[in-house]
Amino acid sequence: MTMIIGHRGARNIWAENSLTGFRNVLELGVKAVELDLHLSNAGEVLVIHDATLDRATDRNGPVRALSPDARRAARLRGPEGLTEDHVPILEEVLEVLAAHDVQLHVEIKHDENGRPYPGLAEKAADMLRHYKLADRAWLTCFDMTVLETCGQEAPEIRRLVSVNADWADRAGGVEAFLTKARPLVDIIAVHHELMAAEWSRIVAMHPKEKLCVWIVNDEQGLRHWLDKGLGYLTTDSPDLALRVQAA
Repeated sequence: MTMIIGHRGARNIWAENSLTGFRNVLELGVKAVELDLHLSNAGEVLVIHDATLDRATDRNGPVRALSPDARRAARLRGPEGLTEDHVPILEEVLEVLAAHDVQLHVEIKHDENGRPYPGLAEKAADMLRHYKLADRAWLTCFDMTVLETCGQEAPEIRRLVSVNADWADRAGGVEAFLTKARPLVDIIAVHHELMAAEWSRIVAMHPKEKLCVWIVNDEQGLRHWLDKGLGYLTTDSPDLALRVQAA
């Protein structure tokens, strides 16, 4: 059965990458949760998607510039506006998730200039080990050079690469991307538009049980992809996905 992954917790229901969202998504019964990491100048591993604060919070500027005090004071935006949630650090999120039987998809992000953060992958791996989560986590990224670093620094933690049309084009096309990715990762996560356009080529090169489709949020799309026998599906609406799967 396809494993449903709550994207950034469940961003269509609660503020994305929020402690409230992570706590609540567990109650839905999902078996996997996705979250995003940046590194601040103060050395904190921040759980937030964008490299800038503008969209997801009530603050502006690069995420990396957040001091610990400013991070605790910043408020996350949810589907219905500002919330009482602050920007969490990875330790806070792992404290919530560690006691539950869920898999973690931990995405290593780039900074505001599109460059990898030196040391972020290593810090993430160390925290996963500390919370005894290395055996049920994936380190994920679009950038295969980051995943190569993950493989060197934390070979025991599985890896996932994400790809959309842009990243496939950068590699010289879908076939070239998959050829490079397959020895490096366990799961290849493909944007739903690219998956639809290149379905035959993708499933011919990589087993369906090790493929993930993202981001699927509507009922028709969920039915379509859940019928395909893929290993994983990532969604902003895991409540809907679980209902569709159970129907």
